[in-house]
Amino acid sequence: MGHVNRQPTTSRIGLVTVSFRSTSKITALLASIPAATGHRVDVVVVDNLPGGDSELTTALAGSSVRIVARPDNPGYGGGVNAGVAVLDPSVEWVFVVNPDVILGKGSLDALVETAQSDARIGSVGPRIRDDNGDTYPSARAIPSIGVGVGHALFGDIVPANPWTRDYHRHSDYDTPRDAGWLSGACVLIRRESFDAIGGFDDDYFMYFEDVDLGYRLGRHGWRNVYTPTAIVEHEGGHSTKSNSAAMIAAHHASARLWIAKRYPGVVRSPIRLAITMGLRIRQSLVTKR
Repeated sequence: MGHVNRQPTTSRIGLVTVSFRSTSKITALLASIPAATGHRVDVVVVDNLPGGDSELTTALAGSSVRIVARPDNPGYGGGVNAGVAVLDPSVEWVFVVNPDVILGKGSLDALVETAQSDARIGSVGPRIRDDNGDTYPSARAIPSIGVGVGHALFGDIVPANPWTRDYHRHSDYDTPRDAGWLSGACVLIRRESFDAIGGFDDDYFMYFEDVDLGYRLGRHGWRNVYTPTAIVEHEGGHSTKSNSAAMIAAHHASARLWIAKRYPGVVRSPIRLAITMGLRIRQSLVTKR
């Protein structure tokens, strides 16, 4: 199940997924690989469950899937980095996928084809559909400080606010295009570009690690490209639904970290303070709803 090689090819892909009580979802993901690609796929599952997930170990016993145990739970980006670290050096492409994703027919082949079309492409993202078949806005611009703050503060409270509308302004998901960042739920990353920027930033436990990755890839001259012909289905948030308050807190913590990293220095400290206060107020309002 971990190695798929239906036809001769020079490409080798390392699929990395992070599990947190995600065994049933991962088995469905792995089952979707053969129809998604003819390239060789090496699968690494990073177990972020403290103490280890015996159900996961049992389910994958006897397969070629490699399990990397991280009982300290370094978060999503840190988990991905741990998985990439054990991939063979000959792996050219890192395919980061959430465990609750089902790959569509030929989707991974379409991503690789796009990535191979230009050596400057650092990452490629598919069309991500939810359970209802709706397309998720997975390819976005890097938000300016005004847009990012407005969306962060009012996105859930007043969805029709102008900042959120601007944040989602790239609504064309039928046409291939460059993006500032691509959703970390499912993204193919050139190994060379991943290594060049040091992978995901471990400081982000959950959320914003994909925004940060796309931003740093762009800063280093790599392109982030959206490819609508590659289609995947994503359930979304299966491991976080039971603890929404904690996830809201994690989201806001990552938002504050993103602002701090992108807008450092004494001169910008009043901006960071104002944003931090606003985010804390929003978190309080959202969790009380």
